[in-house]
Amino acid sequence: MLLMLIIGFGVTEVLLSTLVFTCETCGNHGAHQLTKQNRKFSLFFIPLFSVGTKYLDTCTACGRIVEVSKVQAEAAARQVGPDLR
Repeated sequence: MLLMLIIGFGVTEVLLSTLVFTCETCGNHGAHQLTKQNRKFSLFFIPLFSVGTKYLDTCTACGRIVEVSKVQAEAAARQVGPDLR
């Protein structure tokens, strides 16, 4: 009897908001993307359950990526006006 399992992990990324402030690394005053990454376990290419969530701040000028807490990400997303989301 031959049993073959296809398992893996998939990552989905959702843009929460775009913020404008000065980057700590490059010093440019520019856009930063605030994203939410969900990592899911899959069996036979079907996502079954979430195994982790990250919130990331990415500088569009230098590419610096910093992980932020859920509280920080939600607070930053609320500060942006509805026309900028």
